Amino acid sequence: MPKEPIIGLSEAEGSGESLLGHVMIVGEMCVAHLGLTNGFRMVVDEGPEGGQSVYHIHLPILGGRQLGWPPG
Repeated sequence: MPKEPIIGLSEAEGSGESLLGHVMIVGEMCVAHLGLTNGFRMVVDEGPEGGQSVYHIHLPILGGRQLGWPPG
């Protein structure tokens, strides 16, 4: 957990760049561990209309089945 949480992507500033990059790299490590070899999706929800329900940056990983587009 970061010492200074980022509430949402729109709140991130230049100092959050390293943390956001790190979150994506760790997410990819989780994908490898889960064996999602056929693809996956990482999601960042932003604001109420974007489906954000947890008000700090997190990166859900979706996979294990065919994902449609557009989402939602």
